[in-house]
Amino acid sequence: MTTTKVTFPVRRALAVTMLVFGTGLAGCVVAPYPHQRGHGDGGVVVVEPPPVRIERPGPPPAVGYLWIEGFWNWSGGRHVWMPGHWEPQRQGQRWEPRRWERGQRGWEQRGGEWRRH
Repeated sequence: MTTTKVTFPVRRALAVTMLVFGTGLAGCVVAPYPHQRGHGDGGVVVVEPPPVRIERPGPPPAVGYLWIEGFWNWSGGRHVWMPGHWEPQRQGQRWEPRRWERGQRGWEQRGGEWRRH
């Protein structure tokens, strides 16, 4: 039976190859979708939001998922559309849709969160 001795340059090349692939795979993660999105710049907005867009979601990714409608977010001094997405239904909670309400000083965002029944 013969044995093969691996030389230093081969070991080094193998180590570099493993490092490159390992570093590349480090960025491959599955992270859960954030449960709540930020309210952008916040505060009262004097610019009326555009009409809500009609979205046609496909089928849910799995049983027990709820479609969260998209909304107009106020960011950078303008309204920016945030598309809808699927989220797992939370037991004992209901989704309060994000909406704009007009007040005496302007428009404010409300909702956009899970609430206990």
